[in-house]
Amino acid sequence: MIRWIVTDLDGTLVGRDLAMVPASRDALRRFREAGGEVVIATGRMEASARRYYDELGLDGPAILYNGARTVNLATGAVLRSRHLPAPAWKTLLGGFDELARQGVHPVAFCGEEALAVHDVPELRDFARRDGIELRDPGDWTALPPGGITKCMLIGDRLPHLDIPGTVTVRSEATYLEVLPAGATKGSALRELAASRGVPLEQVAAVGDNPNDLDMIMAAGVGVAVGDGHPEVRAAADVVAGACADGAVAEVVELALRS
Repeated sequence: MIRWIVTDLDGTLVGRDLAMVPASRDALRRFREAGGEVVIATGRMEASARRYYDELGLDGPAILYNGARTVNLATGAVLRSRHLPAPAWKTLLGGFDELARQGVHPVAFCGEEALAVHDVPELRDFARRDGIELRDPGDWTALPPGGITKCMLIGDRLPHLDIPGTVTVRSEATYLEVLPAGATKGSALRELAASRGVPLEQVAAVGDNPNDLDMIMAAGVGVAVGDGHPEVRAAADVVAGACADGAVAEVVELALRS
């Protein structure tokens, strides 16, 4: 029996037009009406994820920032919160100038804000896609060293990073996310399911990009979107159709038959 469906947003439930695929949205509503619970698991922040959370009529936890925070967006209750270690943030800061010269620009997430010091097309496109505003902090050193939830690097020539106390994931071809060690969608799902007494065998999780791998492998039924990353398709128990064709709707049908 599948009690929970945990779904990524972009490229899984949400199409290139930034709208939820109608068939998938309507299927998730049917799943909830049948007594199931839907959890969104996304790299997006609170302000960015809320529109989809509200459209689905959810009232429970959401896994945000690729697992660094779990928040009940209906009540504002923070159920899980991780931050980059201060030394790791300092190391990142030391490389920002060189990264900028290579066309890679950082966005830092702190206190439910997204911050950036560069005004370039790549960052404007990211802000438009996520439906958020980027605030210029003036100087990166003004941010609290232990208060950074995650740092995203955006560009074509993304670096390979190995910074103690962090984990990196690709959420898009041009997005590299630097997160606190242990902050993944999978670890957030494991912690959330344990706190609610839901066996992972009764969870189906669906995603499309490498940042979804840990979550897909943690769930009893791991589902890859058919037009998702090859690594995700190879690791999944089930490969559904393309996002635009209602991949999540297929997961709902599978869950309702279980």
